Amino acid sequence: MNSARCAGLSARRAARVPNPESRVLVRRLGLADYDPTWREMQRFTAARAADTADELWLLQHPPVYTLGLAARSEHVRTRETGIATIKVDRGGQVTYHGPGQLVVYTLLDLRRIGIGVRELVRRLEASVVDLLAGYAVEARGSESAPGVYVGEAKVAALGLRVRGGCCYHGLALNVDMDLRPFLDIDPCGYAGLRVTQTRDLGITEDIGAIGEKLLASLRASIWK
Repeated sequence: MNSARCAGLSARRAARVPNPESRVLVRRLGLADYDPTWREMQRFTAARAADTADELWLLQHPPVYTLGLAARSEHVRTRETGIATIKVDRGGQVTYHGPGQLVVYTLLDLRRIGIGVRELVRRLEASVVDLLAGYAVEARGSESAPGVYVGEAKVAALGLRVRGGCCYHGLALNVDMDLRPFLDIDPCGYAGLRVTQTRDLGITEDIGAIGEKLLASLRASIWK
């Protein structure tokens, strides 16, 4: 991350917005490089205390492939794309992040909420399903391949890490992006898996408005 982005990431901590209904702090980070954001999630989680407020980080990333703990090399094509690949500590396989995709990192104390990671996955999926239902788009989660699907195409990916009862990483919703980089990977480890985005589903609302609605849907689903 360049110095301006580093400064912006630190400065935005002062702009955390409390939500008394769910006791969650929201950070809107704009376009932020992946690696420094990931490292800050790790630092935040390691430093948490019992009374640390949960946080949701809403952002977009410059183009990057991330390989989860279960990722295998054969799921990434050997082609010069100019896109960085980073091995990370979330669950799951390989995915792509880029501008026009909404990412929400969920830094949560699961013990305080009273749920386990499987229930959190279901609630994260439900938040996207409910969001899309508001636009008259029918979507579903999946027990066997976590994420959110419209028909057979994936519109949102999930990946989490839990340490000491607290989680980080989160979900990524494709909104209005260049989907071609997905062609160079097997998304989430599934060869030939189709991906889609809200723009192609007929949703014309801008990404900022969709992001705010996604935050509201997440709060309603996680802290129900």
